[in-house]
Amino acid sequence: MDNNKNKISVLMSVYKNDNVTYLYRAVSSILNQTLPPDEIVLVIDGPVNEELEAQIEAYEKNQLFKIVRLPKNVGLGLALKTGLEVCSYSIIARMDSDDVALPTRFEKQLGFLISNPTIDIVGSDISEFIGEETNIVSYRRVPTDDQSIKKEMKYRCALNHMTVMLRKEAVLKAGSYQELFWNEDYYLWIRMLLNGAVFANIAEPLVNVRIGKEMFARRGGYPYFKSEHFLQRLMLKSGMINIGDYIMNTAKRFIVQLVLPNSLRAYVFKKFARK
Repeated sequence: MDNNKNKISVLMSVYKNDNVTYLYRAVSSILNQTLPPDEIVLVIDGPVNEELEAQIEAYEKNQLFKIVRLPKNVGLGLALKTGLEVCSYSIIARMDSDDVALPTRFEKQLGFLISNPTIDIVGSDISEFIGEETNIVSYRRVPTDDQSIKKEMKYRCALNHMTVMLRKEAVLKAGSYQELFWNEDYYLWIRMLLNGAVFANIAEPLVNVRIGKEMFARRGGYPYFKSEHFLQRLMLKSGMINIGDYIMNTAKRFIVQLVLPNSLRAYVFKKFARK
C-alpha cells in the first residue's frame, strides 16, 4: 500500500512585488487547515526585498517547507513548473501568495478526489474581497461537472486557479505549466482537456481572493490580448472550438481588452463574470 498516495504538496510562488503581510496570512491559512498539508513548496521567483527574505528564511527553518530559489525572475508559469517538479507527493494544491484558504478547503478537496478517483483536478468557487477579509464584494462561480466545465472552457477559464487541487501525473502528461502572460493556468487546462483529463469544481467558495482596481487593469492591454488570442488559435487548431466561436471570442476580447478603458472593463467583469 502506498502511504504517500493521499499526501498533499502545496505549490506557491513568491516574487519581489509580493506583500509580506499578505504572504504571512496566506501561509497561515494553509497551516491552519483542518487537514494540514504534508509539504509546502515555496518557489522564490528571483531576488526579493529584505522583508520578504526574512519571512522566507523563517519558513526555511520549518521542515514542512521546501524552498526553491530561482536566480532570476522567470514568470509564474515557469516558476510553477520548477516547483511542480520538486513536489514530493502526487496530490498538489495550488495557492497564491495573497489569498486566504478557508479552513476546510483541503479536507473537502482531498475527500472529493478520494471518492472520485477518475477526477484529475478539482477546484471551487471563490469569494473576492477588498481590504478586510470580511468585506466580500463578489463571487466567481464556476460549473461543477466535467461536461459543463469543458463546454465553458471554450469561452472562458472555467477553473479558479488559486483553488485547484490536482493530480501531479495528469499535469505532467499535459506538459506541465508553461509561461503565457497572465494565462499560464488557462493554457494548462486546455492542454489537460485535450489530453483527456477529467475536471470538477466544488460548488462553494473555498478560497477568499484579494482583489483591487489593478486586477481589471491586468485584464487589458496588448500583451494580455496576445496571450488570449494565442489560446483561441490553439483551441481552433485542435478542434476544441469552431470558426464561429473563434471569431466571436476574439472580437469580445479585442473590445474588452484593447478598446475599453479600465473603468468600463471593470464594469463588464463585475456585470458578466461575477455575482
